[in-house]
Amino acid sequence: MAHVRKPLLVKLFIGVLTSSPDLLPEIEERLASLFGSVDSQSDLLPFDQTHYYDEEMGAPIFRRFFSLAALIDPSEISSIKIKTNDLESAFCGRCSKPRPVNLDPGYLEQSKIVLASTKNYFHRILISGGIYAEVTLHYEEGEWRAFPWTFPDYKSGRYHEYFSSLRELYRSQLSSSGVRMNISQKRGARKRVNA
Repeated sequence: MAHVRKPLLVKLFIGVLTSSPDLLPEIEERLASLFGSVDSQSDLLPFDQTHYYDEEMGAPIFRRFFSLAALIDPSEISSIKIKTNDLESAFCGRCSKPRPVNLDPGYLEQSKIVLASTKNYFHRILISGGIYAEVTLHYEEGEWRAFPWTFPDYKSGRYHEYFSSLRELYRSQLSSSGVRMNISQKRGARKRVNA
């Protein structure tokens, strides 16, 4: 019989979309006040794989990721999504566009990246409070790989270098806390686990 195990803590990150990059310092400050200190950020990247948000956010839109220093229990992602939605609302009315900021929280494990969403679909699982979780990328044989449902910007590979560096930071944090990794985890290999 399989035994229920406490999950490993995971690495929280927030993906920010905005057409007003001048807001990013304040966004970082507000995220830190909610979730603790920021320990990494991506370059400012163009968000040009879709024009879905142009009408409500304006154009051009940019993406930046922030990661938070403190590791979290993965079940916390639903309450974090609710807090980031509230923070988005706080920025409304600050610019000429109705939605100047879009905040997408997610977390990174050694083998996958999970995003939180308020929208249900066949590949998303309800966590709690109307928040769903989606595995967006998985790490296999030393690289990030997409699924058929993966968002185009995540599928493009543009974020893979940042997520690989974030994975190394996360693994270093696990190691510092005494978590031992087996061979398959070290290599990023696929391993079948019987439930």
